Amino acid sequence: MKDIFALLKQGSMSALTAAIVNFILAGLKGLAFLFTANVAMFAEMMHSLGDAINQLFVFTGSSLAKKAPTKRFPFGFGRLVNLVCLFAIIIVAILSYETVREGIHHIIEPLPTETDTAMLLINIGVLAIAVVLESFVLYKAGKELLQQAEQPYDGIKPLTLSYKYMNRAKPATKLVFLEDTVATVGALLAIIGILIGRFTGLAQSEGIVSVIIGLMMFYIVYKVFMENAAGVLGESDPQMEQRISQIVLRHDDIKDIQKLIVLKEGDALHVEVVAEIAPDLTVKYTNELRDDIEALILKQNHIGDVNIEFEVDNGRRSWPETQVQLDNTTGKK
Repeated sequence: MKDIFALLKQGSMSALTAAIVNFILAGLKGLAFLFTANVAMFAEMMHSLGDAINQLFVFTGSSLAKKAPTKRFPFGFGRLVNLVCLFAIIIVAILSYETVREGIHHIIEPLPTETDTAMLLINIGVLAIAVVLESFVLYKAGKELLQQAEQPYDGIKPLTLSYKYMNRAKPATKLVFLEDTVATVGALLAIIGILIGRFTGLAQSEGIVSVIIGLMMFYIVYKVFMENAAGVLGESDPQMEQRISQIVLRHDDIKDIQKLIVLKEGDALHVEVVAEIAPDLTVKYTNELRDDIEALILKQNHIGDVNIEFEVDNGRRSWPETQVQLDNTTGKK
């Protein structure tokens, strides 16, 4: 039991926060539906409930992915988070379809616009609370994303700069960030749709908003599915490969790199290096050189483990020389 709690502490906190917030929102929207009998609010309640369950799955998967390697699974469980994200995105796909279908239904057969002021205020109030809470989760996920991308995360950067560095985030963080972007924008659009319907008489406005939200969700389905499918198959990280090559070639005794692979294993990165060295180096010095390089590589973000092998220099250049100078202490640019 102690081991399980230790694993859960290492899970994606943004996913856990998002799950808690969406459970709360599902309850609020459920109460609003009981008071107003608004079908759209019922759909919002089911949407928040689906998101909550989905993000709870992601949190659990990101936690179990930290489990230590075993004899049966010597490379660990890192890719489990990709599998969980793929399962979670199926739920998002179903919700996307239902959202678009319901929106088209309301466009073809629109419901009468809400005329009761009290009911209108309840619906707007609940959606406004949703905007505030979802924005909080979005900010937290954006901050976590920028930390993973080694970027500044002060001020409003988690809400602006995060989109630029989204591809450098962990799978769970990226999924939560994208989902909450749609949830926040969707709640704002829902408020706009209700107000347009009330003050212009355009009964189809809520249906149009529902279709727009559903299409945004489909974009998330496509993007997250493709990236996590690649993660399950085993995807390399070219940007980190470039950085690792700079660290390895910084040593004068390293003459070339025969092979360098940085493989994504869920949230962590697995590094394999085969480097060429001068033939006159002693075994003791070679071991010290390996330890020194491994220590520098392990200081890089998200590196889980490193395996370095040496071959005698064959006199042929396999790896292009880097022009970027690295700090001698950290190995970073």
